[in-house]
This record gives sequence, structure tokens and C-alpha cells, in this order.
Amino acid sequence: MSRTDERASVPPGGLLARETGALISALQFATRLPLPDPGWEPGRLARAAPWLPVAGLLAGLVAAAVLLAASMILPPAVSAGLALAAMLAVTGALHEDGLADLADAAGGWASRERALEIMRDSRNGTYGVLALVLILGLRWSALAAMDPPAAAAALVLAAMLGRAAMLAVLTRPGPARRDGLAA
Repeated sequence: MSRTDERASVPPGGLLARETGALISALQFATRLPLPDPGWEPGRLARAAPWLPVAGLLAGLVAAAVLLAASMILPPAVSAGLALAAMLAVTGALHEDGLADLADAAGGWASRERALEIMRDSRNGTYGVLALVLILGLRWSALAAMDPPAAAAALVLAAMLGRAAMLAVLTRPGPARRDGLAA
């Protein structure tokens, strides 16, 4: 369906209603915020995809606010840890889950079929756990080493870029499996 055809099939609530629904869908996908369900329809995630960086912006702003507030009374390492905890709580650790899955699948040098099976498994293996420990340790150290305004800006920017990167993956031709999220 072309962009013109898509706009011609705007729901009764209009373009604003459709885009509001798409934004809510993006927030539901990329965060754990309690939001009303706009209702399932074919292509929902595809329409929500352009809004993913906005979901990242919101998650980053929450983490940045926690960091800035905590840094007024707590040491940098504690403030950085609380900001990371806030980000993980808001996002449901979506990117961290994906990193752990990828590390487990790639770390075992498995066949393509086995790697896809490993990535679908909800349990984390040694490579996944090590990847999480390393990435969270690096993030924590980096945030603690920055002055609070720079660390807050880094949180917001990283959250937005992380969700924008999802657009590149979702628009890449050929999903890994026919029944996966990218399909």
C-alpha cells in the first residue's frame, strides 16, 4: 500500500486519531508504561515504528530526571545506578534482553536454525549474562564519570538513538524468521 493509499484509509477519528494510536502503540512496545490499548489491527507495529524515538525520548527523560535529582544529594556512582535502574524499569530492559539473546546465540557458534532457537528462548546463558554485566558496568561507569548535566543528556540521546536504530532493523528486508517480530 502506498503512502497515498494509506492516508486515504484513515480511520473515522482521522489522521490525529491514527497517529495518537500509533504513538501509544510505540510507547506500549518500547516502555512498560500503563497506557490504554488502542486496539489491535494489521500493521499496528509498522505504523508505530516512526514513533519509537519518541518513546526513547520519554524513557531517557525519566532516567535523566532521576539522575539529576539523585545527584543533588548522592555520590555520582549511586546517582548513575539509580538512573540505570529507572531506565530499565521504564523500558522493561527491552534492549538488554535483545543483547543477551544475541550474545547467547553468537557465543555458541551455532547454526542459523539453532541461533534463532536460542534467541527465542527466554532463559539467559553464560554469554548473555556476561554481555549484560559488561554493558551495564560500562554504562554505569561512564555515567558516573560524567558531570550530571552531560550524563543526563547522554541518557536521553542514547535512549532516542537506541529506539531509532530499531527502525533500521525493522525496515531491513528479509526477517530472520517468518513468525518473528520483524515479519
